[in-house]
Amino acid sequence: MRVTLCQATLAGAIGLNLLLLYCAWRGGPGGSPPSCRPPRAVPGITVLLRDFEDFENDLAGTARSFASLPVPVLVVAETAPYPPVPLPAAVGLLLLRPVADRPPPLAHPELHVRTRHVAFVPDGTRAVPGLLERMRDALEESGGDTRLVAAPVGSVPLRCLELHVEPRMWTARYGTGAPGVCQAVEGPVVLLLRTRDLFALPFPLARPVPTAIFVQAALRGWGLRVMPAAFLAARRPPASPHAHWKAENLAETRRRRLMRDLGVKREVLADGREHWYGCGKETARCFGTVHAQTPQYLLAGRWTPPCCLRALRETAQHVTGQLEAAGVRYWLEGGSLLGAARLGDIIPWDYDVDLGIYREDMGKCRWLAAAAAGEAVEDAEGFLWEKAAEGDFYRVHYSRSNRLHVDLWPFYPRGGVMTKDTWLGHPQDVEFPESFLRPRVPMSFAGFTAMAPNNARAFLELKFGPGAIENPEYPNPAVKRLGKD
Repeated sequence: MRVTLCQATLAGAIGLNLLLLYCAWRGGPGGSPPSCRPPRAVPGITVLLRDFEDFENDLAGTARSFASLPVPVLVVAETAPYPPVPLPAAVGLLLLRPVADRPPPLAHPELHVRTRHVAFVPDGTRAVPGLLERMRDALEESGGDTRLVAAPVGSVPLRCLELHVEPRMWTARYGTGAPGVCQAVEGPVVLLLRTRDLFALPFPLARPVPTAIFVQAALRGWGLRVMPAAFLAARRPPASPHAHWKAENLAETRRRRLMRDLGVKREVLADGREHWYGCGKETARCFGTVHAQTPQYLLAGRWTPPCCLRALRETAQHVTGQLEAAGVRYWLEGGSLLGAARLGDIIPWDYDVDLGIYREDMGKCRWLAAAAAGEAVEDAEGFLWEKAAEGDFYRVHYSRSNRLHVDLWPFYPRGGVMTKDTWLGHPQDVEFPESFLRPRVPMSFAGFTAMAPNNARAFLELKFGPGAIENPEYPNPAVKRLGKD
């Protein structure tokens, strides 16, 4: 039978795939057939140069200094540095970003690191003979949960920090650590760890490197040991104002990207300052469609992102202020009243705020009146008022872009009972005696004072059942129950 060129090529491709599968299945140590996997790690330390700027750096000097020890030195970057950097011949370059018209880089960067240990060295550092080896020995002698060793760069000692990461609350919280008890450090630092630990992390080469490593290590309970000896810092001329501005902006962009990837939307610093990541007036909200009263983050074992809670508090305070100024009678409803009774705040896993209003008062508020006429209207502070598509009620969104919202439910009295025209089948969606609103009473909620039914416990037990305040539950326990995270 005559074999065509096309058939031969196809057969060759199939054979290569089978060979790769065979290697992946059979490859290993001992007497097994030759492996397609990388060889086992050998003793030694690979220096990784990751944190540097293309436009102004000391990459060549740092690489030369550490390549002289000698140890393997690898520059890791998305693309080749530009302007080009004259790296020593022995220094490798690992590019992480694929290019459409070229073969892709290796999918697994760890294939480039053959040593048992790696050290992340910041730009502008100078080697000190023997210090990397002392760091490695300190790591191996420490045992227990210690997986990181840090050494300062320059004459300023590192500041030891505690770090607690609360995934359910999307929060990383720093505190001042006692000497020798650190989960993170502040200052220029060389970080050393085992190669297998580094590449077991989901984001092993994320920038900025120290923050990425510290957060991922804290989530795993890894210990950190700080060395007293320091690496030298290169003498560099001060950065130009433009370069300084550019570096600060890039650092902020990287940090935001890192926090998004790590699932952190709020950092509480050791001095009490806070950094927020996530939704704002100009962005979409942090989560998508809510299905069966259960936002996706609940299924992932998390509660409402703190930036969303902050936006909901701001929206609720704005809306109640507008209603009060216009003379519209309102009250905390449903889960929002439940949060006020339990915590004086929004329930930590809630995704909106519910207010009841007297339907006859709607015309008093010009924003509500415009929404009732079918016009979505943005008020002077950027909040968007509109009629809900699901029925006869109204929503006030944090902004036109960010659809975090307060729901306004128009009730009217009928025979001494408050009722409404749209019922969505929620457990709390029931009629109630108007006597609960005569009078309405002030109640602490979300950082301000809102109006509420005069007997919150009886009102909530009518809607949610006995013990509603003491026995919290997620909105739809059939989908996700509290305590089953």
